Amino acid sequence: MTVDSEDQDISHISGNVPDEVKRFVGIPAIVFKSRVPEVSKPIFGESVTNRLLITEISVVPKAEEPKRLEGRVVCEITVEEDMLNGAGYIHGGCSAFLIDMCTTLCMLALSMTSSGELFPSVSQSLNVVYHSPAGLGDRLRLVNTTMTLGARAHSARTEIWNLTHRRLVSSGVHIKMQPSDPKTKL
Repeated sequence: MTVDSEDQDISHISGNVPDEVKRFVGIPAIVFKSRVPEVSKPIFGESVTNRLLITEISVVPKAEEPKRLEGRVVCEITVEEDMLNGAGYIHGGCSAFLIDMCTTLCMLALSMTSSGELFPSVSQSLNVVYHSPAGLGDRLRLVNTTMTLGARAHSARTEIWNLTHRRLVSSGVHIKMQPSDPKTKL
């Protein structure tokens, strides 16, 4: 596993994973950068992704199943204008995007720590529940934990907390799977 972020400052990231995992997973701009050479403009959500601050990356035994491990990644972000809907609150699509990105980070943290491997995956299902609004300037904390990291399917959950008003904004469950090999054209 090669990580091209050796010079990244990870001193603000708590947790028990190796520094190499913190340097990779802890910098979302590296994890989610465009890998398509023809794309030189910003990709979808890049401005939001670049503002995510990872504060914790841990891998611990699952409380309910101590023989299995659980990945945990905690992120923070402040709601800015590019995250708002027409009513001035965080857009539901932005909440879903954050859940998608951050659950992926905790799955990566667990797979890198437990096996040293990065497994490609694609979204299969993303279910979101919206609990309360978050407005411009509100500070959010996203708590992400893996549920399963199986041979074919991976799942994780997220709670997005409004630190400014001390309430749950949204929660979600993300299921990912390994992509199929492309079919050959005849």
